[in-house]
Amino acid sequence: MPFPFELAPDQLPTRLDQLVDTVWATLQSNFLALPKGQGFIAYERFATACDVLYQETRRFQVWTPDNLWAAFERDRLVFVVVRTILGLSPPEWAYLAASTQGVSVEQNQARTLDRFCREPGIKRLSLPNGQKVRAMFAAATQMLTEPIPPSPDSVVHRLAKVDTQEGLVSLRHVAASGVPYAMLLYERFLGRPFASHRDAVSEAVGDVMEAAVEHELSSAGIVYRKTKRAERVPGFPQAPDFIVPDEWRPSVAIEAKITEDDGTARDKVTRILRLVSDARSRAVEGTATYQVVACIDGRGFGVRREDMRNLILATEGKVFTLATLSRMVDHTDLASQRTA
Repeated sequence: MPFPFELAPDQLPTRLDQLVDTVWATLQSNFLALPKGQGFIAYERFATACDVLYQETRRFQVWTPDNLWAAFERDRLVFVVVRTILGLSPPEWAYLAASTQGVSVEQNQARTLDRFCREPGIKRLSLPNGQKVRAMFAAATQMLTEPIPPSPDSVVHRLAKVDTQEGLVSLRHVAASGVPYAMLLYERFLGRPFASHRDAVSEAVGDVMEAAVEHELSSAGIVYRKTKRAERVPGFPQAPDFIVPDEWRPSVAIEAKITEDDGTARDKVTRILRLVSDARSRAVEGTATYQVVACIDGRGFGVRREDMRNLILATEGKVFTLATLSRMVDHTDLASQRTA
């Protein structure tokens, strides 16, 4: 069975379901292997920060904002350990700090603080941020020294966990009962096995396809413009990942996407269809139009058959996966841009 990009546009509709199966057969899933990225924390590193927190709080016997700050000054990863004990995301913890301590901590600031504590490349913490950290530690202290408010049977409180159910009493019990608490916290930090880390490196996963596309373009000596994340490019409804040769004289627009989630895949397909719509509008208006090329992979694209049908038809078969990417230049308008 030929690939969609090997057929003329008028041949696609009559063989559409077979073509979907052909594309699906080349999709590769790498969800078991994640890039570490700069923010990945190995268990040994996480356990070291736990030990610092144990020491400064006398194994949670003296849990005060000052003790938490002292631990933080010794090892800034303590910030992440405390957040993991609470079981909160950075924005959630920031909201509690603002509502209980009267110190404004915006969501993006909270995420930046968390990243500062996880990534070794960031060297210093400014004074205003230090005040925000102290406020968040004060909120953490208040949360664990006050009883959990009663809740109806239909509601579960976020602190109703084995180590925080009764505040510091539960925390001290778990720490003293022989449970490998650092390991428990590390598993919670990773979340739904590695979910937190998977979310943190989602963009890096997509970089795999972008790097492969760059390799093909560079090998063919093709001039291209790679856009930045969330960049706005004049004249485009959204910025494609690549524009050949550039946005002022576009010939080809390339979207490079990898996802393991079918919902996310649907969003990616919608982005590509939006570019196709723009290209068609340009053609009707008689302005410089461009060909849309979809470079996709991951099991997320192998779930919704209708989405793949739409993608193949809209791009006139110009759908490539990592397995077929080496044929992209020869089977698209990129061939006219080849210089090597």
